[in-house]
Amino acid sequence: MDEKVRNALISQMGKEPFGKKFGISLTDVQEGYAKVEMKFSRDMENMFGMAHGGAIFSLMDAAFEVASNSHGTMAVALNMNINYLASPSKGAMLAAEASEINKTKRTAVYDIRATDDSGKLLATCQALVYRLDKPLPFLEE
Repeated sequence: MDEKVRNALISQMGKEPFGKKFGISLTDVQEGYAKVEMKFSRDMENMFGMAHGGAIFSLMDAAFEVASNSHGTMAVALNMNINYLASPSKGAMLAAEASEINKTKRTAVYDIRATDDSGKLLATCQALVYRLDKPLPFLEE
């Protein structure tokens, strides 16, 4: 993976306001792959005291965002199909990994999995991006 792209993605993720709100941190990025983590906190609970689907979705979307832009060109989401399988324990550390399974000139498909720190599978997702023919705008920063 191009080190300039890697460093730019790491820097940009550290500054992203939405990710900061959820405490999402980027722990690994390679070409076509990303792993992010966040702690499941009380303010992420739904009305039943379980993890809100939006919190898990946000974590998975962050992994998808980094993996799909790891080639150094802009990619924008077209579709995400998520299946919720389990809820994490209170206070658990959550992780999402996005892996590229197919890439063409204009689109790419990703498999995304969210787990907790015990290894329990929380959700799976298949996602599609449209690949723009533009470099990442923050590469020059």
